[in-house]
Amino acid sequence: MSSPFIEQIKVRRSIYALGDQVSQTPAHLTALIQDAVKHSPSAFNSQSSRAVILFGAEHHKVWDIVKAELKKIVPPEAYAQSEGKVDGCFRAGFGTVLFFEDTDVIKGLQDQFALYADNFPVWSEHSTGIAQFSVWTALAQEGIGATLQHYNPLIDDAVRKQWDLPASWRLRAQMPFGSIKQAAGDKTFIGDDVRFRVFG
Repeated sequence: MSSPFIEQIKVRRSIYALGDQVSQTPAHLTALIQDAVKHSPSAFNSQSSRAVILFGAEHHKVWDIVKAELKKIVPPEAYAQSEGKVDGCFRAGFGTVLFFEDTDVIKGLQDQFALYADNFPVWSEHSTGIAQFSVWTALAQEGIGATLQHYNPLIDDAVRKQWDLPASWRLRAQMPFGSIKQAAGDKTFIGDDVRFRVFG
């Protein structure tokens, strides 16, 4: 079974060997990322997802923050390996998207629709996941590699301070992106009989 959409999402893979040699301009990529987030669905059309898009020195800053925070908790004998991964896989890219959810939006929905209050934080996680997938797939269609990282909550306070972000923005993921220096390997799948049940 194949379709144009399925073929597009097959292109989206985790690319760890990133470079900074991309043909697209920051302005073009910014517009692409913004459109991908804006057109991603959210519960009650809450539009709770937020994104910070970083290029150049600003992109480097977030990974310098990651290294600084890791250095506080990683044993000295293991830190060099962590630093090498950050520098070689993430900081080496062209840019980074930081994905957030606005907790003020979520709280507002909880107050407005008390019957569903417990669900809105869960639905918010759905929203950010869809936004992340949309951006990742859009970048892949441009021939740009990316991965999804989760150094939150370790870096949350430093990130918020560095870019003067609202306290209500909760960091959910980091997506470094750039040129593809090494393609992803073959992807394996569990059996359909394990994963799916079809009735009717």
